[in-house]
Amino acid sequence: MATQTQSNEIKPLLEVSDLEVAFKSSTGMVPAVRKVNLTVYPGQSVAIVGESGSGKSTVANAIIGLLPGTGKTVGGSIKLEGTELVGKTEKEMESVRGSKIGLIPQDPMSNLNPVWKIGRQVREALDANGVGAKKERMERVNRLLSEAGLPDVERVAKQYPHEFSGGMRQRALIAIGLAAHPKLLIADEPTSALDVTVQRKILDHLDTLTAELGTAVLFITHDLGLAAERASHLVVMHRGRVVESGPALDILRNPEHPYTQRLVAAAPSLASARIESAHKAGISVAPDELLGAGLGSGSHEIAAEVRHLHKTFKVRGGRGKTFKALDDVSFSLRRGTTLAVVGESGSGKSTAANILLGLLAPDEREESKVIFDGHDVSAMSAKERFALRRQLQVVFQNPYGSLDPMFSVYSVIEEPLVVHGEGNRKERGERVAQLLDLVALPRSAMRRYPNELSGGQRQRVAIARALALRPRVLVLDEAVSALDVLVQNQILHLLNDIQAQMNLSYLFITHDLAVVRQIADDVVVMQKGKVVESGAADDIFARPQMDYTKNLIDSIPGGNLFIGGDIR
Repeated sequence: MATQTQSNEIKPLLEVSDLEVAFKSSTGMVPAVRKVNLTVYPGQSVAIVGESGSGKSTVANAIIGLLPGTGKTVGGSIKLEGTELVGKTEKEMESVRGSKIGLIPQDPMSNLNPVWKIGRQVREALDANGVGAKKERMERVNRLLSEAGLPDVERVAKQYPHEFSGGMRQRALIAIGLAAHPKLLIADEPTSALDVTVQRKILDHLDTLTAELGTAVLFITHDLGLAAERASHLVVMHRGRVVESGPALDILRNPEHPYTQRLVAAAPSLASARIESAHKAGISVAPDELLGAGLGSGSHEIAAEVRHLHKTFKVRGGRGKTFKALDDVSFSLRRGTTLAVVGESGSGKSTAANILLGLLAPDEREESKVIFDGHDVSAMSAKERFALRRQLQVVFQNPYGSLDPMFSVYSVIEEPLVVHGEGNRKERGERVAQLLDLVALPRSAMRRYPNELSGGQRQRVAIARALALRPRVLVLDEAVSALDVLVQNQILHLLNDIQAQMNLSYLFITHDLAVVRQIADDVVVMQKGKVVESGAADDIFARPQMDYTKNLIDSIPGGNLFIGGDIR
């Protein structure tokens, strides 16, 4: 692999010099990217890292000439193989896209045409770039889909995007991005929505394909562990500027800029790797690295449990066919602790949580039970179940989707108090103010609306609402997976502090084992509707018994960068 410090004999493939991008607004041009410099050599992998709004995707869009809306390159230079791209017409850029610069966009579902079959969409990339003879293109489509790791390609080519899993859709986008054998491939958060095992398979395959083709890769990501594992060179962006740039391992070993230091410290994948590597080397880990959890805290008293759950769904259009989502699932949550239920998409973890919450009913079986605070929920009256809602609350993955956009922050947090007849208007106002203090939001935020808040602020509001009725158990369903690494770290620390203050019990549903390594006391591993392994978090990570669990742990990005607590 080429390195950033090349000899004079190898010329750069891509040179970005003093790039400036701005967006037009009612008050004039607003700068989004300022004086960015970046170099990519043939066959090299470079990653631009930073949180949302840092300008990393804007740089990528400027390189390929696809700036959204009113965005415009207002300064600097972008050279591909010595040819200036800034100032080229749209028609001239069309001859560059696909054939010289390929793109794997961030969201596969919104970037695939839902009414076109997959094969047609790959063929479109070949047609647009004039690749191969027309009569041979369908054969080439099948070859590209096969190279991207898709099975039974002749059948797959005739399917629509909605018939694909997330991983399959991502592979289809890889086939499209590499269709014309570009010299540079831009991969914008190529695996951000995927399970770690699927993510690893796709990135391994992408590594193999690009190595065979000699394609350079420019990763755009907020996951520092993934970036360092997959790229030789890192470019760290913050507020539209490059704050640090250099060989990946050098930056991880010795981050110089305060922002990079915060990223390295906050990245769950790197923290998980440090913890695991240190444990293997017999080195004790400071409690603050584990966020105060995973240390065997809490009592042996059971706050909630499910016993022998079964759940079967009818398959839509399946002519009587059924799908078994849960098969004899049991687990218990100790009071004052965090239980993480982990597994890939489709493992049944969210289904089990929804049954515990009373949002789904299990299959009717005598042995199936949901027990809360020692009481069988199925034996409760409607009035008792309504009262139970006070004790059992939930925080969902997408705070924007779970907050009413027509409600102010005050109304969002007050609503459960109103529904349960808690206090008068004045007392409810005081409670809302207390809750905003608890989740570290200014009291002035109560007059704002969800669309005026950042993702992290919205999630704090969702947590405040869940805590309004002083519950005993909080179900957190992928509650931090949609957040940037720094915001994610803040929310995890907040949840830890609140748990300590209120002796809360957390049921943490996630596919992200890097986060689990930091926050969980106990772990339940699910696969295809069954519990395949369970125990204390330290035991599960140190001595996983099942190959499936080992594979999940091994798939944590950045895990192979550490030996004995130190970066290789």
